[in-house]
This record gives sequence, structure tokens and C-alpha cells, in this order.
Amino acid sequence: MSFTKLFMSRGPSGLMRAALLGFGMLGMHAAWALPEIQSWRTPTGAKVLFVAAPELPMVDVRVVFDAGSARDGDRPGLASLTAAMLTEGAGGLDADAIAERIEAVGAEIGAGVDRDTSFARLRSLTEPEALETALETLVKVLAEPSFDASEFERVRRNRLTGLRLDEQDPGSVGQKALYRAIFGDHPYAADPSGTATSVAALRVDDLRAFHARYYGAANATVAIVGALDRAQAEALAARLTAALPGLEPASPLPPVPALEQGLAQRIAFPSSQTHLYLGQPGMRRGDPDYFALYLGNHILGGSGLVSLLMEEVREKRGLSYSVYSYFVPLAQNGPLVLGLQTQNAQAEAAQQVLLETLRRFIEQGPTDAELEAAVKNITGGFPLRIAGNSKIVGYLAVIGFYDLPLDYLDAFPERIRALSAEQIRDAFRRRVDPERLAVVAVGGTTEPSAEPSANASGQD
Repeated sequence: MSFTKLFMSRGPSGLMRAALLGFGMLGMHAAWALPEIQSWRTPTGAKVLFVAAPELPMVDVRVVFDAGSARDGDRPGLASLTAAMLTEGAGGLDADAIAERIEAVGAEIGAGVDRDTSFARLRSLTEPEALETALETLVKVLAEPSFDASEFERVRRNRLTGLRLDEQDPGSVGQKALYRAIFGDHPYAADPSGTATSVAALRVDDLRAFHARYYGAANATVAIVGALDRAQAEALAARLTAALPGLEPASPLPPVPALEQGLAQRIAFPSSQTHLYLGQPGMRRGDPDYFALYLGNHILGGSGLVSLLMEEVREKRGLSYSVYSYFVPLAQNGPLVLGLQTQNAQAEAAQQVLLETLRRFIEQGPTDAELEAAVKNITGGFPLRIAGNSKIVGYLAVIGFYDLPLDYLDAFPERIRALSAEQIRDAFRRRVDPERLAVVAVGGTTEPSAEPSANASGQD
């Protein structure tokens, strides 16, 4: 996934450092307890999710809008540049003034984008004067961005420089090509950062129009974690969304069509290594098969050095230093991605082993030992995944935006423990088709296998 993050402070103030150090052990102890999630809507229609975390005198806030890069239309990069400009001037403050206000109270503010969402985030002490300054600034950033033309030109130049650097990175070239191959004409196909052509064509008025259309209260989810009570959290959420316009929520994105056949693309690149990417539409957030696919992928290629792909490709044959697989669940079916990097001369062999391992896993599923080890690994490490307010607020944003059950975190370990090897095999057989993979190879002169299967080129 691609994010644009803007960290406006150089680091916590002495007061925040003291809070973090002085309460650190207490906060880590509390992180092992699953949080109670409270939810409501603001008077303006924004959904709110809140977890009280009184151990640290801090609050983390994330405001998420249904305004990701999938809403760019024919202007790739629009959502990303709109978010990037939020902290470049707002409410009569320029970028330096925003940074100075935030740094003076030891807070952090930022903005970002993925394919489904745009978001703004804030971390602040709950000391009244510090929190007041931080909240006042975030309100301005959300509701009153100035979109100054000269600042936009600077941000755009930086983006164009980044895009040129991406063209020199075989990994970036391959991943962008894979998304285009998997999603075709669907809005998920375009990279959130846009292209040099699309970014050069954007105007400030395009950003203003995008903000006016999507940054509304009814199109927002507010996640709050911190040392507040319910009344304080309600007041905070209402304040953040009161100045946002009353807009209709964004329309649902169209479903992602399955690939009808395998596709192959070879991209020449001056490199001693080939970057190989395989993928197809996978699953969405809240998918009935989510937990089976998640656990199965952990065994297949998502668990690092102990995964099946790592064992077959790296340990047994030494064909690649790194090989992996992962799902990216989105509002509609996001991608399943498999990837590796290998020497040009070994690309064909590495691809063949990767595909053979995938096919065998789909056919046979995990062994009892593999399943037991994966379940222990995931559930044993789960408390660390929610250890800290910043991690919890991220989960709250996902739960709220994708309408997941409020007991999602509580139920997660048991949902994993309840799965059988047969349920994983059934889910992979129904949802993953090695005969309909998009394959993208980026590298030197040695040609890897162009077909993931006998009919990848469309031949019977």
C-alpha cells in the first residue's frame, strides 16, 4: 500500500518525553488487556469509535474519510496531493506556523492516503492548554486548508521528483505494473501517487473541488484513544467534525472483477536481479473467508523465514534471499500478491518453484503441525499488535471505516484458533486460482517464464 505521511514536529517535547518514560511501563502492562470499544455518531453524522486509555496523559486521534485514491477518477494523484496540502496552510496559518504551533506543545500531526481512504492524525498530551492548541490546529487543517498556489507548486515538484525516483526502482516499477494488471479499469489500478503526466496536469482548483466533495462529516470516521472519559471524547469528536460540510457519503466503489485468464508482462530493466510479482484479486475487509485466507497465507508466505515459500525457494534451493505472499483487503477485493527477487539467470526456476508451492498448498492445505505453529505464532503475538495507543487507534479506524464488528479485536484470536486445515484448504481452493495470475517480471536480459500456467497467454 502507498502512504504520504507528514510529520510536523521534530520530536516530542520534554513534557511528552517525560510522560512517555514515566508511564511507559504502565502503558505496556495495560496494552495486554483488550480494549472496550465505544461507538456513536456526532451531531453532524460522523461515526466515532473510542477507547479510554487513562494510563498515559495522551490522546491519539485519526479522522478517516472515504476519499482514497480510488476516488481520483481521471486525475491520478489527486487524493494524495490533497492530503499532502492539508498541513501546508490552513485557517490563516502557513506551513511554518502550523509546524511551530504543533511543536510548541509537543504534539504530532500528519496526513496520508491509501486506495480507500484519506486521513489526518493527531497525537497530543491531554494537558488542557496543549490539547486545545493541537485540536484547534487540526480543526483548521481538516476544514480550512488554504491550498496556496505557491505551496502547491513546491509540493508538486517534490512529488514529480519522487515519481522519477520510482522509475529507477525495479520494485516500484513492478508493483505499479502488477496493480494495473490485476485491476485493469477498476479505480484500484492506479497508484495513489499518480503519474508524472497526471500530477503535472493537476491544478489547485482540482484539489479544492476534491476536498469540498469528500471531506464531509457524513463521509468521516473518527477514532480516538486516550486519557479521556466518554463525555470528553464526545466533545472532541463533535468539535473536529462541526466545521466540516454536510455532504452525502461517497458512493460504494464498483466490485473488482476476477481475472478471466493469466496475464504476463516482462519489463526490461538494467538490473542484475529480476523482481518477480504475481497476483490476482483477493479479498475485501469483512470477507467471510478473511480469517481462513489470513491464516493460510501466514503459513504459505506471510510468516517470514518459517513460511512454506521461504523454505522451498530460499532454504532448499537458494533461489532468492526473500520471498513472500500477502493479501491487501480493501473495501472491494484487494490484491493477493506473491513476490521475490532473484538473479536474472534463476528467475525462471524461482518462478516455477513459487508456483509449484502455491499449487501444492491449494491442493493439500497445511499440515496439522504447520497449522498449530501458525495459530500459536499469530495468537501469541497478538497482544503486541495492539500494544500502544497509536496501534489501537489504527485498528479503530479500520473497524469503523469498514463497518467491522466492535468485538473484532476481542474475537480475533478465537476466530484464528477455531479454524481447521480443511477450512483453509477449502477457502484457498475457492478463492485462489494459479491458472489466472497476473505475472510481472522486471529485470535484466534473462527471460523468466512468461506464463504462470499452460493457458496464461490465452491459449487452450
